[in-house]
Amino acid sequence: MFAAAILASSLLAAQESASAPIVLHAARLLDIDSGRMLAPGEVLVRGERIAAVGSKVEHPADARVIDLGDTTLLPGLIDAHVHLFLHAGGEAEQTFNESVAERTIRATLAARDDLMAGFTAERDMGTEGAGAADTAVRDAIDRGAIPGPRLRISGNAIDILGGHEDANGLNPEQHALPNATQANSADELVSAIRAQVKLGADFIKIYETGRDRIADGVFSTPYQFSEEELRAAVREAARTGRRVAVHATGEPGAGYAARAGVASIDHADQLGADTMKLMRERGIFAVPTFTVVEYFADHAATPQAAARYRAIHAYHVGQFKQQLAAHVPIAMGSDVGPFPHGTQAREFALLVEYGMTPLAALQAGTINGAKLLDWERDIGRLAAGYYADIVAVPGNPLADITVLQRVRFVMKGGRVARD
Repeated sequence: MFAAAILASSLLAAQESASAPIVLHAARLLDIDSGRMLAPGEVLVRGERIAAVGSKVEHPADARVIDLGDTTLLPGLIDAHVHLFLHAGGEAEQTFNESVAERTIRATLAARDDLMAGFTAERDMGTEGAGAADTAVRDAIDRGAIPGPRLRISGNAIDILGGHEDANGLNPEQHALPNATQANSADELVSAIRAQVKLGADFIKIYETGRDRIADGVFSTPYQFSEEELRAAVREAARTGRRVAVHATGEPGAGYAARAGVASIDHADQLGADTMKLMRERGIFAVPTFTVVEYFADHAATPQAAARYRAIHAYHVGQFKQQLAAHVPIAMGSDVGPFPHGTQAREFALLVEYGMTPLAALQAGTINGAKLLDWERDIGRLAAGYYADIVAVPGNPLADITVLQRVRFVMKGGRVARD
């Protein structure tokens, strides 16, 4: 009985400690909307949400004060295009040879690595053949059973027969399974969406283009679903309050997707003038994913493959500058998975290198990401009432965006994940 009483007392003390207010103090704090830098900066956290933000906030008598020194406080980072169920190495080999159980274990480790790198929310863009296993990962994170970002998940994604994620190029007699759910008509799209919603998908991911080609500077990619088929998908997703994201690298598929009313066009290597205008008017995000192609080029199996990736990358950079000039909304997404989890803040540096201001790149990975993930009232800002998803980086990210690759402190929902 005495031992039980001691244990109960210890648990109560731990709970009281966890619920005590926290004051974060740092040399600087960035107002992500205006770009104004507060010096110093403080955040008062009560429970899982922010209570106050400023150069000086209330310090309750029972508060724990965490002095983060010469750092800048920022909202938790948001990656709108990740693959928790992929790791560096051949995608076809890992999806064919690794069991769903092994891939799920790897996904939990990937989620942890991303959180430790400062990414407190992510959109998982398909398990690539692991079905609805991402539902279990999301739910385990939400229960606090494992560390990881807040997740929006899509399940297995949707493709056509012979499409981008089919088992193309393998021995057909082995009947290798595709890495996405197949649908070949509007009716089949609706059925696939209903099945994915049943299994826990927060949004629907559709492969709309591929395989990409570039020759003599001319980029081309076949579309997979017609505009009418995509409209049917958007309607069905909207029936249950969900939205559609598409893998679309170019025209005409990107235009079909924009006119159908998708939430984002991911990769977006090539967007026509009419498509860009429509995306600006409707608030459809482009998610560029530069880092993954840079990684592929640097780790290609042959010089020919490296040259192809570099040609596509260079073409995309030129197109991206046009997208910025056309004021296409941009959300930060890295496509991490094919390259090591926890390293995707490289995407911010590339966004700046290719034409965005540091503030705009930060907004792409905070407030824009929050809007795309349908969490704009809860994350993406350091503001009273928002979840206490907070990171600290050395120096000033407006002067050197690469400091995002050296996150020193991470808090998610008022709990310190890294210090």
